[in-house]
Amino acid sequence: MTTEPAATPSPAPRRAPAGAAVLREDVTEAIRAAVVEELATAGFARMSIEGIARRAGVGKTAVYRRWKSKLHLVLDLVGAFAVDGLPVPSTGTLYGDVRALLEVMSHVLRHPVASAVIPDLLVEAARNPEIADAVRGALVEGQRRMAEGIISEAVSRGELAVGVNAGRALDLAIGPLYWRLVVVRDAIPAGYLDDLARSVVAGLTAVSS
Repeated sequence: MTTEPAATPSPAPRRAPAGAAVLREDVTEAIRAAVVEELATAGFARMSIEGIARRAGVGKTAVYRRWKSKLHLVLDLVGAFAVDGLPVPSTGTLYGDVRALLEVMSHVLRHPVASAVIPDLLVEAARNPEIADAVRGALVEGQRRMAEGIISEAVSRGELAVGVNAGRALDLAIGPLYWRLVVVRDAIPAGYLDDLARSVVAGLTAVSS
């Protein structure tokens, strides 16, 4: 009688990766929440990875697995409230586009995290070129891209002449909003964004005429 060869044992199923290979989302969110609290109580300069980890109830290695420094951690938070990646407003008019941009930025600047983080980061940016470059990339570039798109569309419709500076247009639009919400910390009354949009359009039109 012929004996059949013994069956080759099947390989054991692979175990799901553990440890450093898995970044638990609940831990990540706990760290982000701890950063906001640390910024509010200690400020960026005195904030430490140790303090963040202690407040989040995790070890320092859990923080370093996700971010290589406290700057990168804070910029990750700020990036969540930046306008980079949002579509350029396309309402069909310069006024409508400016009004839409102001609406977006008013929501960004009024968010509790943004209002707590941005002013402190700007102070640090004045002292540290690395922070200044990182903040510029996280906060300014997306807004500038939107402003350039708005100006370009307005030029193509004949509402503005060629040569209007998008950076100055952004300053004209966002400057008053930033002053009111972040510096003075005053509420936005009804009709404020409408009036500001009209003023911005009037200013841009005057410059291009």
